[in-house]
Amino acid sequence: QVQVVESGGGSVQAGGSLRLSCVASGYAHIRYRMAWFRQAPGKEREGVAGFENDGTPRYADSVKGRFTISADYARNTLYLEMDSLKPEDTAMYVCAAGSWTHYSATDNRAYNYWGQGTQVTVSS
Repeated sequence: QVQVVESGGGSVQAGGSLRLSCVASGYAHIRYRMAWFRQAPGKEREGVAGFENDGTPRYADSVKGRFTISADYARNTLYLEMDSLKPEDTAMYVCAAGSWTHYSATDNRAYNYWGQGTQVTVSS
């Protein structure tokens, strides 16, 4: 069974930074595809950042230039560095893991395993 656990959320003022981490554990010999999603109250889940099959990072337009995704595949660990945070970034950030398929990096159909999420709150 695969477990996905996020950490690093919190409260910050607009313009601040946070770094999220996510670990997928289960089968040590498998390199999981991983991505970040977020969901704000009353809104649909949004793909924030992930990696395409060729390793190219993909970002939601709303976070381009402010967020940076990175991964340590030896440890099945994913990071999200979030800078210049805005109040509209407030959401539950959820990490997802799955196999490397034809789906786009931020398409939720690409992922089978989901974490519980970590809350990010940005105040103005």
